[in-house]
Amino acid sequence: MLLFLIGYMGSGKSSLGPALAERLGLPFVDLDKEIETKEGRSIAAIFKEEGEDYFRALEANTLQSFDPHVPMVIATGGGAPCFHNNMDWMLDNGIVFYLSCSPEIIRDRLLETEMNQRPLIRNKSEQELLAFITQHLKEREIFYQKAHFTIDGNANLESLMEDVAK
Repeated sequence: MLLFLIGYMGSGKSSLGPALAERLGLPFVDLDKEIETKEGRSIAAIFKEEGEDYFRALEANTLQSFDPHVPMVIATGGGAPCFHNNMDWMLDNGIVFYLSCSPEIIRDRLLETEMNQRPLIRNKSEQELLAFITQHLKEREIFYQKAHFTIDGNANLESLMEDVAK
């Protein structure tokens, strides 16, 4: 069975994923890193050189290439559930966990990362970033809320693991 972790960028998918996979004795796949490996370039480079439509098609093809009969934990990119039929495919082929976070927590986490590696938020001020996250999250929530389970992504890693284990 496939276990999918979805949520907005900065929600904790890439932190929770490896820890959860280790606890369950399963392999872990970060979908964005899988795409970068296959393409031999960063997500930012793919967006810049090919555009978002190309990336989203590549993302859907990569996601849907996983065998539902091979158990693993997969952390998707923030937009993956919102394009093509990705969310329906995940719901039909595994268990989907939505890591729900407040826009303020997401902003704070993103400010601590390499924002220039994230095409959608590159070059945004702190104030612009919060406004963007708030609006973008509203648009994506309709997809995220279809998940089988919603988990409070504002919590620490150990609490998140306990929530998923339940």
